[in-house]
Amino acid sequence: MRVKICGITNLKDALDAVEAGANALGFVFYEKSPRYIDPLEARKIVDLLPPFIQAVGLFVNESSKHINDICKVSNMQLAQIIDDKDNTDFDNLNIKYIEVVRAKSKEDIQNLDKNSYYLVDAFVQEFGGAGKRVALEWFDSIDCSKIILAGGLTSSNLKELKNYNFFAVDVSSGVESSKGKKDTEKMKEFMKSANEK
Repeated sequence: MRVKICGITNLKDALDAVEAGANALGFVFYEKSPRYIDPLEARKIVDLLPPFIQAVGLFVNESSKHINDICKVSNMQLAQIIDDKDNTDFDNLNIKYIEVVRAKSKEDIQNLDKNSYYLVDAFVQEFGGAGKRVALEWFDSIDCSKIILAGGLTSSNLKELKNYNFFAVDVSSGVESSKGKKDTEKMKEFMKSANEK
């Protein structure tokens, strides 16, 4: 199973995540987040990553120009966008992107465009890394092959996803020792569980 480890704030955590087997690393460019990283600091980390590891920038209710500018400075390859306030003009983005759906009900998932990829997270008032889970039964009878699941995932509950065929999973708080600091052993355990699926 593909795994993105989000909320990377330092080089050691990034390299430990790659060593554990992560396919992608997430960098939070939402300034109110405890996992926020300055774009130039993110660039220093990204420039030292090995090949085939995707760098993903997380944005919350930002303009297309802002997203384009930050992704260029930080050398992101994908933008992960929460756009609750319709601030983003997706047609004007210069970078590949994935929309985040903060699901409040099963209908939010049923109404997704079947031809697009989405990251689905549980709705919480704050943005990201809250550890709240989406109700798995909302995905019953839904094709999950283009859905990346986030929210409240840990090495111990990954096995519950076995029958859903998610494209990937996204973890942040589930592999941390504190907000913004990853736990190497938790990352290894998470990747081990993901690969057992």
